[in-house]
Amino acid sequence: MKTDEEIKKENPELYRVARQKGTEPAFTGKYDQFFEKGVYKCAVCGNELFISDTKFDAKCGWPSFYAPASKESVKTAVDTSYGMKRVEVFCPKCGAHLGHVFEDGPEPTGQRFCINSVSLDFEKKEDR
Repeated sequence: MKTDEEIKKENPELYRVARQKGTEPAFTGKYDQFFEKGVYKCAVCGNELFISDTKFDAKCGWPSFYAPASKESVKTAVDTSYGMKRVEVFCPKCGAHLGHVFEDGPEPTGQRFCINSVSLDFEKKEDR
């Protein structure tokens, strides 16, 4: 896993989002309208986060998933920044901020994990 200084030097946008809890501008991320089969991993540590079978087009400007790869793949915490009450999604292995989860997603979960593309890496796999 890279240090914060290495991340900041190599990819300032990843540092801003993953370590400073920033958000990339809507409709600008490389995975927003990306629908290949595979696994989405944490861009900081490589932890498996989401699989393509759970990805859907929420038309919100960020990659959206209705479930994580497993119950242990992501962690959540209440986020009251900017005068809002939301649920933050972060990587349990390295603590990277990934995005937020909302209760307006499709069945079977009703959840929409709204994730910053810069926080993700993708590994192509035909069976996912």
